[in-house]
Amino acid sequence: MVRDPVCMMELDPRRATATAEYEGRLYYFCSDKCKDKFLAQPTVYVNKAPDMRLTVGVMGSSSHKQDPKVEKLVFSLGQAIAKRGFILITGACPGLPYECAKGARSLGGLSIGISPALSLDEHVHKYQSPSDTYDAIIYTGSGLMGREVTNIRSSDMVIIAGGSSGTLGEFAIAYDEGKLIGILKGSGGIVEEIPKIVNQFDKDTGARLIYSTDPDDLMDKLSHMYSTEHYKHPSCFCESYNKSL
Repeated sequence: MVRDPVCMMELDPRRATATAEYEGRLYYFCSDKCKDKFLAQPTVYVNKAPDMRLTVGVMGSSSHKQDPKVEKLVFSLGQAIAKRGFILITGACPGLPYECAKGARSLGGLSIGISPALSLDEHVHKYQSPSDTYDAIIYTGSGLMGREVTNIRSSDMVIIAGGSSGTLGEFAIAYDEGKLIGILKGSGGIVEEIPKIVNQFDKDTGARLIYSTDPDDLMDKLSHMYSTEHYKHPSCFCESYNKSL
């Protein structure tokens, strides 16, 4: 349960009338009237009730060889996530997720790496992955494929940036589990093929896709979609979504 920071009413988050994202945190309201009152003076209410930061998972190619233009684009994505106050989640791997984590760190953003390894030693030596950009690394010991599930389920929003078969697997998990998914156009790899792939699907999982070439625009659109609609059914593992089927 959550609490409306204006009237202090206790709420089921999936049945809240409205939400608002402010500085990366999501607040729930019993009515549009309380939401409007909050948005008019957010600093008056932000500490009245517990809240949580939204998490953004960025999935992409872990190859050490990347197009410098794409690296710069994904670095900017990390900065856009940090500017909004969201928590960045990546697979703690090299390549584009690492560039994103560096971008977030450059602006003081909070970054968590979900490692396939059992330990820091295994993370660095077996998986040859970086450890210098994260505020925390979670060692799943699940290997590369098992780690992907944790990545997706820990993310309120998932962004696909470039990538190949591994990233396609992460996209498939996010799609099948009804996630809100951002597609960073212009980042190459499978991104350019996703519209064709999705057209082949014949099922409504509850997933929603948003496309943009601009990282800031993508974050704005994802935040709007999450706080106005997707918070009611953030994944297929949500009672309110299952009851609507």
